[in-house]
Amino acid sequence: MAPQIHIKEQQTRSESCQLDIIVVGAGLAGLGAAISCALSGHKVQILEATSEIKEIGAGIQVLPNSSRVLQHWGLEEALKPHMTLPQFCNFIGWKGNRISSLDFHESQKGYPGTWYGDFHRADLQRCLVNRALELGVKVTCSARIVNVRVSPDETTAKAIAADGREWEGDLVLGADGVFGKLTEELLGRSDPPVKTGDLAYRLLLSTDEMRKDPELAPFINDPQVNYWLGPDQHAVNYVLRGGELFNMVLLVPDDIPEESLATTIAGNVEEMCALYKDWDPRIQKLLKLCQSVQKWRLCIRFGDFNWAHPSGAWMMLGDAVHATLPYLASGAGMAFEDGAVLGECLSRLPNSPHTTKTSPEFLSAKRHSLGVFQECRKQRTKMVVERGNVQQYLYHLHDGPEQQERDRKMQMVPTPEGEALAWRDPGLAPKLLGYDHIADVDRCWNVVPSHDIIESRL
Repeated sequence: MAPQIHIKEQQTRSESCQLDIIVVGAGLAGLGAAISCALSGHKVQILEATSEIKEIGAGIQVLPNSSRVLQHWGLEEALKPHMTLPQFCNFIGWKGNRISSLDFHESQKGYPGTWYGDFHRADLQRCLVNRALELGVKVTCSARIVNVRVSPDETTAKAIAADGREWEGDLVLGADGVFGKLTEELLGRSDPPVKTGDLAYRLLLSTDEMRKDPELAPFINDPQVNYWLGPDQHAVNYVLRGGELFNMVLLVPDDIPEESLATTIAGNVEEMCALYKDWDPRIQKLLKLCQSVQKWRLCIRFGDFNWAHPSGAWMMLGDAVHATLPYLASGAGMAFEDGAVLGECLSRLPNSPHTTKTSPEFLSAKRHSLGVFQECRKQRTKMVVERGNVQQYLYHLHDGPEQQERDRKMQMVPTPEGEALAWRDPGLAPKLLGYDHIADVDRCWNVVPSHDIIESRL
């Protein structure tokens, strides 16, 4: 992995042109935004609702576009000990028949300097936290933010906690996730996420028992990403932590009661196994190794509104505005890209001891930078959300003519536009995986009008 990606050095800014930035939420979007804004020379504080930053998730796939951003932030060396680099992504029919595969090592050659990597989410998040702290980001836990209030002169905003504490900044970034409430506060109306009809069982299996089974051992000894496609549901698995853990995600119809306010509930292992009773016998073997499981309701957001307050003192990003189904493995990537684009935009603000951040010139530039951020991100994230919904349809076809046509397209060389193995789809892959956030900001910077930008760009 030759260092072909530009690594950003922390920018030095005149104190009069340093923004005080408050980031609400220490998930992947919040941490990414904090790192990127700190690299751009601004002062950053993260406010996290939980008592400690502790990720309970399982596996996460990092695609070339995400790896480009992570390397740009100087995280390559920290991440290396925690990553697994699979060579192939295999698509398999629900009975166990091979449909097609993608050679990751060949694919990444099209995006120089990047890689496909698999991580335990906790390891990835820990590396992000450490990088943020290195850059001077302050982190405050047990701060559950319930509202943001913009100052009367609209130059600053306050993040207000449930216990009454307040933090004031020149810019508040809301990154409180798909089920967060700050987006509704920004809009002044109810805006619940859209239920997709699917839920996810997420499993982390110890590999000790798997190694004893000749049918399961190859999953560990030759790390690959595997997708099984079947009627109304699918399954994904891959290796984590150098073979120590095996990550498995089962995507099935949502059976959480409609009236339930809970989005994550305890699952029943026997019930889960029954859903896959007629599938590839290897899946049954894997599921029998599971002791307990939880299930997550999968919801999305299209982000069809202004993400910023007209003042330019408050902006939303991440899953809070564009949550997607995980079927492109691109939710984390979009969060990282949000942070990268925002940091690049804020790095272009005036930087002179003769300018102050409350001057009309600086405030206009700040509003312009947020408008460019929104211009860069809205259509791209909407593309990912919409394609995730297409993947849901393609992955869950019942056996029959449509399923046979899907499989036929996946076996064509070259494959046609719209095929189900999206990372080689000629109509999507170059746009998704080859994204360059600096080039995107360059594209929009002098094109997007600077006046009334946040209000006018819907």
